Amino acid sequence: MQTENKRHYISKVEPGSIASEMGVEKGDYLLSINGEKIVDILDYMSLISQEKLEVLIQKGNGAQWILDIEKDIDDDLGLSFDPPTMDRHRSCYNKCIFCFIDQLPPHVRPTMCFKDDDWRLSFLMGNYITLTNLSEEDIERITNLRISPLYVSVHTTNPELRRRMMNNKKAGEVLNILDRFQKAGIMINCQIVLCPGWNDGKELERTLNDLWERRDLVQSVAAVPVGLTKYREGLAPLRPFSKEEANCVLDQIDKWQKRCKMEGGRTFIFPADEFFILADRPIPPYEYYEDFPQLDNGVGLISKFRAQFQMAIESMDEENMSDREVSIATGVSAYNFINSLAHVIGERFGVKVHVYAIPNRFFGNTVTVAGLVVGGDIIDYLKDKQLGSKLFIPEVMLRYGERVFLDDSTVEDVERALDIPVGIIPIDGGAFLHAIIHG
Repeated sequence: MQTENKRHYISKVEPGSIASEMGVEKGDYLLSINGEKIVDILDYMSLISQEKLEVLIQKGNGAQWILDIEKDIDDDLGLSFDPPTMDRHRSCYNKCIFCFIDQLPPHVRPTMCFKDDDWRLSFLMGNYITLTNLSEEDIERITNLRISPLYVSVHTTNPELRRRMMNNKKAGEVLNILDRFQKAGIMINCQIVLCPGWNDGKELERTLNDLWERRDLVQSVAAVPVGLTKYREGLAPLRPFSKEEANCVLDQIDKWQKRCKMEGGRTFIFPADEFFILADRPIPPYEYYEDFPQLDNGVGLISKFRAQFQMAIESMDEENMSDREVSIATGVSAYNFINSLAHVIGERFGVKVHVYAIPNRFFGNTVTVAGLVVGGDIIDYLKDKQLGSKLFIPEVMLRYGERVFLDDSTVEDVERALDIPVGIIPIDGGAFLHAIIHG
């Protein structure tokens, strides 16, 4: 019998799955598969790829079940675990000068303060890791198992500068680790958090050159501007990009894109949408982003949303809805874009749409993205505004799968305070259009 610390809590059982049909329930524990202990999710994924399984389950009442399962190699059991890695989450040991978690308001919930740097979550969920947390055993396991793709926060390939920016002496080993990954055939996507005066300009040139030389390894690179809150007392002096500096970054990246297309047939490096907004430049067309490899990093989000909106509106019949009046809450950065779509809806369908850019008092006015707008700020800003029959918010304002904002207020709190129903819209242009028109 396995010891207590090797049990894995089952947090979800997919309806209709193999595990569900065999009576496994949420709250049960997975003990072993084919007599093998399970260290983490990678062991689990490897073991369930077999056709014949002997699965040992411990029920909530302590009883142990042995399940004999025959299945196809690709069939999943339908189990999810808490934690998702089936092992303790590995926290970040860096003290990066730009770390957003170090800039959080006081008294936020503890879960917001956890700094993740777990390579298994990078593989499973696309979380970005710094590679400073890897042991030799981790590197060997990644290369031996061909764990790919991984998502890596590079920021700079200058060893000394990377050590200073991350305040970690191991940070300078990044290229050595990437070279080992390249030899093993691992693929990675990279991000560079750009801080003016630190890793932009000549340092960005050096970083892009080093990554392009490893283009068999590096599939894409996202350049994103540093995010700064008002809570930076005692932290390294940083400032946001000016309009002129944002234009310089875009010009530099544009030259690199031309080179990469000429030498390798792909764009390789993509600036975040925020750089175009800061530079007051038009967002590029859909084709600019190729297969949108960095969408979760805010790269191409507006362009894809715009294309989805246009496709949806072209497929809709004309109708007069001049009696409909609604409102939308968004971030300062997205205001002009969302307002332009609202104008199209108003002209085409007659719907009166009020779009409000919510100033961020919770994090500070330098934070302008919609995903960091909180319920308390929405209430304070909209309490005397004309809202119509319904208020819409983007789902990125809420914790994943929940109705809770980052300040722990809820959608229901907003509804009560403003006396209006709130609709939650996914980040999809077509869904946005249908929600505004039909609710």
